[in-house]
Amino acid sequence: MTLADSVKISRMIYVKFQKEGIHKYPAAKDIAGVEFLQHPHRHIFHIKVGIQVFHDDRDLEFILFKRELEGLYSGGTLQLDFKSCEMISDDLASYLLDKYPGRVLAIDVSEDDENGSVTSYAA
Repeated sequence: MTLADSVKISRMIYVKFQKEGIHKYPAAKDIAGVEFLQHPHRHIFHIKVGIQVFHDDRDLEFILFKRELEGLYSGGTLQLDFKSCEMISDDLASYLLDKYPGRVLAIDVSEDDENGSVTSYAA
């Protein structure tokens, strides 16, 4: 008997990459202590994308998948600037759910690898 015969297995792979971006939070002007966030400022956005795979032998190849995602930003398909971590995640999920339908996603986006968001998506 194999492991797959005795338990339900759900697999995900993940890739991580970084991109520089400029954003601002206009509503911060009304939040005491963080008013400075209303102005454009730079971050290194750290992005980790988990995507469901259906078998254990490179259903999606890590290196190619990572290059594909990095290319979305360097090629101009997706933009980081002036978006929140949640907005960046949703943009990326829209692309992935269209290209890789029927897969569960988990996307973690942080500012400078400190503060961020984690969002799960199930088609």
